[in-house]
Amino acid sequence: MAHASPLTTDGLVQILFGSSAFQMLNAGRNLGLFPLLHRHPGLTPQEIGRELGLAERPVQILLLGTTALGLTARQGDGYLNAEVLKGKFEDGTWEIIEDLIEYEERIVRPAEVDFTESLRENTNVGLRRIKGTGTDLYHRLSADPDLEQLFYRCMRSWSRLSNPVLVEQADLTGVRRVLDVGGGDGVNAIALAQANPGVEFTVLDLASTVEIARRKIVEHGLADRISVRAADIFADAYPPGHDCVLFANQLVIWSPQENVRLLRKAHAALPDGGRALVFNAMSDDSGDGPLYAALDNVYFATLPAASSTIYRWGQYEEWFAEAGFVKAERLPGGRWTPHGVISAVK
Repeated sequence: MAHASPLTTDGLVQILFGSSAFQMLNAGRNLGLFPLLHRHPGLTPQEIGRELGLAERPVQILLLGTTALGLTARQGDGYLNAEVLKGKFEDGTWEIIEDLIEYEERIVRPAEVDFTESLRENTNVGLRRIKGTGTDLYHRLSADPDLEQLFYRCMRSWSRLSNPVLVEQADLTGVRRVLDVGGGDGVNAIALAQANPGVEFTVLDLASTVEIARRKIVEHGLADRISVRAADIFADAYPPGHDCVLFANQLVIWSPQENVRLLRKAHAALPDGGRALVFNAMSDDSGDGPLYAALDNVYFATLPAASSTIYRWGQYEEWFAEAGFVKAERLPGGRWTPHGVISAVK
């Protein structure tokens, strides 16, 4: 794995003003700067101001920030989106990036102020920013339907970003039925069902969540192959009849002890030769990257659950062995997000 480059003064400045850097990105999204430059590349500051309804001073502040950060670039007297942003518009993934920005703005950033205290207390102190009861984000969201809807919409976008890795690396050859534990709104089951037409799926999650999943499944015309079942993934027995159990973006939420407990429940529910799949972002065993995992851990430390974190690849292999599985195999995604799959056999 590549190691981080030595820190420069410019790098230190970007870290020191990291919150301001995000605000430039966020403002560009909220004000419509990036879609405007996609439609009309090369606009001058005066033209941008007229289109966005901004006075001269705010336009100067915005363009200085986005251009210094490399989000936009000057071309003569006009401005263009950065090549990476142009690529997002061209391949249709800009709407995903917009959802991720809104997710950071409305859900993650209010809780991030409690990061230091979360480290001191070794628990998700930022959860106090979410109204409701319960010790994890998912139970609290049910008390705020609007925020819950935003959360699952943005989770769908995160999944759209990373699901190509799941589809590519989750080998379902010979599998008849997959149990998607903590399957949320069904986005992972839907993606896998579309890629594996001979396989059936069951989405297992909280009652409020599986109703969202049921609607999404019907919308995709997959109700004949994907069923839903309401359950507490820790307290309730897993339904029988599945030869594969999937934990997608699930084991980053819980403690090592809870993860072993979930894997043991999967082991008990599977027939001999059945397999378990873990899919989520991974950190390197070397403990020094990747940067994505390091920064995303601010969210995991402050909000989802008391012990949430992006674990190292090797930890999953240890938990599989402790739960009774064999033949653990790493399947990295090889993309800009550090998502991958680990599979193991009963």
